[in-house]
Amino acid sequence: MNKQWIADVSLLAVTFVWGATFVVVQNAISFLEPLSFNAVRFWLAGLFLLLWLLLFYRSLLTQWSSSLLRAGGWMGLWLFSGYAFQTIGLLYTTSSKTAFITGLSVVLVPLFSFLFLKQKPTANAVFGALIATAGLYFLTMNGGEWSMNRGDVFVFFCAISFAMHIIVTGKYSSRYPTLLLTVIQIFTVAIMCSVFAFLFEDGTQMWNVAVLRQQEVWTALMITSLLATALAFLIQTKFQKYTTAARVALIFAMEPVFAAITAYIWAGERLSPAGIIGCIGILSGMILPEFRFSLSFGKRLSTKRHLTR
Repeated sequence: MNKQWIADVSLLAVTFVWGATFVVVQNAISFLEPLSFNAVRFWLAGLFLLLWLLLFYRSLLTQWSSSLLRAGGWMGLWLFSGYAFQTIGLLYTTSSKTAFITGLSVVLVPLFSFLFLKQKPTANAVFGALIATAGLYFLTMNGGEWSMNRGDVFVFFCAISFAMHIIVTGKYSSRYPTLLLTVIQIFTVAIMCSVFAFLFEDGTQMWNVAVLRQQEVWTALMITSLLATALAFLIQTKFQKYTTAARVALIFAMEPVFAAITAYIWAGERLSPAGIIGCIGILSGMILPEFRFSLSFGKRLSTKRHLTR
């Protein structure tokens, strides 16, 4: 079976899990503050992966190196930034808006590829970014008025972070063992979340049994730590080497779609007509860079997929 097809299906499954957890996380952070929640989430995920490594893949420890540590730490830094900004943003904006603004990372990937990897974006990639930006404007309108609140700003920085995470994952995933690289980046996020939780929140709530016993909290922690963190990033690190960053970004564009569906089913969230237009604009901006349109003399107009990077 084609490895790229397996990679695409696996990454789509990961995207579904991420999209479905927006509402779950938003409910949980009403009891446990965002950075504290992420600290517990990533510690649990990291410990699970470490136990898995020691029990079944201990021989991989012989491949430990300082360059591996730097690569995993760099991936973890961008991952921490993305989740920190996203979870804080959920305090001030809706799950649907968070999902669609986060999706702008798909448009940012070609731009950052040009800035940091010197890969020139196509003309329709630039056009797609403009369409997505217009879509963002409509999505954040409220009754015809501009309403970019602080939650939306936090989530936009989250989009930047996740775009960088896609790029660095693509860079390092083929160089180092998947499990080791994943363990390092997960523990990096756990440590950084813990430090910042004590600096900006009441970090002692991370081990407050009364808080952790809340159904909304422990349910969210179990789902996000095992499925949306340990398994999800293990799969991304494993399979991104078999496809391109642009293709991964296109697959991740389905995350806000899944999030909007689950927000509709579980939380009863509705988008205004302008918001729907904005969502269509952002999705169009995400997908457009993945296609190339060409007209050949004497031949009919043909459209084919064009995967950059």
